[in-house]
Amino acid sequence: MSEKFKNSKETGLHFQLARLEGAWEGITKVWFEPGAPVDESPVIGNMRLILDGRFIMHGYKGSFGGKPLEGLAIYGCNLETGKIQASWIDSFHTGCAMIFSEGKKGDDKLNMLGSYAYVTPETEQHWGWRTEIEMVHEDEVKITAYNISPAGEEAKATETLYTRAK
Repeated sequence: MSEKFKNSKETGLHFQLARLEGAWEGITKVWFEPGAPVDESPVIGNMRLILDGRFIMHGYKGSFGGKPLEGLAIYGCNLETGKIQASWIDSFHTGCAMIFSEGKKGDDKLNMLGSYAYVTPETEQHWGWRTEIEMVHEDEVKITAYNISPAGEEAKATETLYTRAK
């Protein structure tokens, strides 16, 4: 194990990721547009360290509008660039695409920016997707994601408030 990785596991971003490990349950809220009604539903998640703590895999199941959904994200820290990274898929938001996200170099928070395309026969728009993961305390995690319009306007899209499952 490199010294850089060892240090990150002890006090850096890998340490922060390791704190997320466990079984979680909570509520997810989804906003499609600012001011639109909020969809709120129960969610269960499991986060587990993989590849000797290099990454954490987050699987979850919930619903939207009464229909089931499930997703998977893998979070890690690229020690060469000093950036937090994520790959995210789910059966509702991402369709058949993956969203790849990355933080800013040297940022000690779990804050990542990615993008996706909204395509119809008439248009193709490219939107941003920013995700923040906050360990509120040892038994509570908040995951918030924001849509960023092609014009750069940011609006809350989802918020999951997890508590550690007993």
